[in-house]
Amino acid sequence: MEIIRFAELRSEPWRNGGGVTRELASHPKAASAQDGAWDWRVSIADLTKAGDFSAFPGMERVLTVVDGELLLLTVDGAEHPLEKYRPFRFSGEAAAHGALPTGDIRNLNVITRADSFKGFTSIIELSKKRAHPVFEGQLAVLLQGQATVSPGAAEATENAEDGGSAAAPAEPEALNRYDAVVGSDVRSPEILGRGFLAVVSIDRVAG
Repeated sequence: MEIIRFAELRSEPWRNGGGVTRELASHPKAASAQDGAWDWRVSIADLTKAGDFSAFPGMERVLTVVDGELLLLTVDGAEHPLEKYRPFRFSGEAAAHGALPTGDIRNLNVITRADSFKGFTSIIELSKKRAHPVFEGQLAVLLQGQATVSPGAAEATENAEDGGSAAAPAEPEALNRYDAVVGSDVRSPEILGRGFLAVVSIDRVAG
């Protein structure tokens, strides 16, 4: 079970000085969050002043405001008021400008190489009674509230099939705000709690 702790991530300033970015995950892993050598990247960015967004030719972006009230995003001349927890998809090569009518904001960004991958972001409300599994190709980010994550039941099943005794259930691990859980189809982690979770899915484009 892999947990990416937000507090341990390195922050990198934007090229235009308008904010900072913390990379949660990328593939393949790049030396810098800004060098664009990856095919997909999931990151959290703090936007502290109005300004232009960096261009990512050949990429597609899904941006979700996760803290703060409103981002006024202008894409190729069209204005889009983006409220909290409402994912918005646009071309990475489009001319994009962000304004902050209500103050600083924090974004969850999913950027994918358009001819290879497709990114999706879903915001779900957690439950204390029904665990939410995180599957392979997914990354779950705790946006708000309190939650714990445990390995799925597959681990114990595998041990039993190998002739061993079923493993004792692992102790749940607490998640802090913006911690991310990496999905798996072998031991799909399960998240319980109260609050809101962003589930990012990265699908490979057929062909």
